[in-house]
Amino acid sequence: MSTADALLAGPRGRRMLLDYVMDAEQIRRPAQHDDSFRSAIVRASHHLDPERDSSVTYSRVTDESGAQEPPEPLRAVVTADEVAHRLSQVPLPEVTEVALRSALSAATGSARYWQDPDGEDVLAATEPVRQELRRVAEHIARSPHSQWWTTPLAETDQWVIVSRGDDSPDTFEPAATELLSDWYESNLEWEARAADRPTDPTANVSGRWWSNPSVRCSTRTLFDGTPAELWFVEDSMGWERIAVRAVGTPAGARIYEIDGAPAWAELCRRFPLEVTGEKRHDWYRTTGRSGRWVIPNWQLVAETYTGVHLTVMGYLAAAGTAIGVDDEMASVIAGWSPDATYWLTDPDRLGDESRTWVFDYSREQPEWIES
Repeated sequence: MSTADALLAGPRGRRMLLDYVMDAEQIRRPAQHDDSFRSAIVRASHHLDPERDSSVTYSRVTDESGAQEPPEPLRAVVTADEVAHRLSQVPLPEVTEVALRSALSAATGSARYWQDPDGEDVLAATEPVRQELRRVAEHIARSPHSQWWTTPLAETDQWVIVSRGDDSPDTFEPAATELLSDWYESNLEWEARAADRPTDPTANVSGRWWSNPSVRCSTRTLFDGTPAELWFVEDSMGWERIAVRAVGTPAGARIYEIDGAPAWAELCRRFPLEVTGEKRHDWYRTTGRSGRWVIPNWQLVAETYTGVHLTVMGYLAAAGTAIGVDDEMASVIAGWSPDATYWLTDPDRLGDESRTWVFDYSREQPEWIES
């Protein structure tokens, strides 16, 4: 699969491309216009959003009144064909590291695996918009600034988050074996409790939708010195103060690289843990698939691998999709971050001193500043 094809394959990749174009247009035309691409996105996605009858859906875009009806501009329907046409008219500027970081951050932050895809995700998946997004995907794929998206674990400059918000940085870290044991027992307990839930996947039931292990997670340093996980967060709670510590890659570490859906499916086949009861309803809503679900048994994976790394491209192509494992089972990459490495054994070292980053909104382009 080419880089452009990978970017178009998954909902997070398509959303990243959509966000990239909206940002590009905003730079060229800072003021909102009725004939803009962004305006077309707002109108079209509102009518495609499964929660369009909720005032929350449109208040984040144009209306702060809390009215029970959408404002007049959103009542006018814009088709996917019209969105695609306006997309074709947006000039694509030279790719920059800041622009890619911004688009990737927005696409990660808009992921939601406990609900139906939002209007913008639905819009980006329509055939007219998807076809026109290929121009954007090929533009980004040619840039040297996107080349690291396909690279394996960066063994140097890895950072792990040790506190968020006003919490004090952790001074005690349980051993990975203890964390994985707790993770496994919790999953068995959750699955047993879920046995009483309705088997109808459309039932109004929700559970623990994530598929990552509850162990230390690290990411590399970006071009500006910030750890990647500061920017790329699913289901963020809006933290504005984060402390991190350096983490050392163990000598001779065996890292399993997840660079797309096939690698995830292989991990599930080799180390399966069925979670149908717990995930059935959430993963049906986010993927539309009804059936049995499985995730990797991370406690067993740890017997073979030191850690697992999800490449940025693997995330963009596969996160949030129903990944076929065999004739009956499927899985979902959910709750991960682009470039995340989960450590299934303890690292060689965890830095003694933490570094604190604070999100600064006062700048023209808000960014993380070391405190």
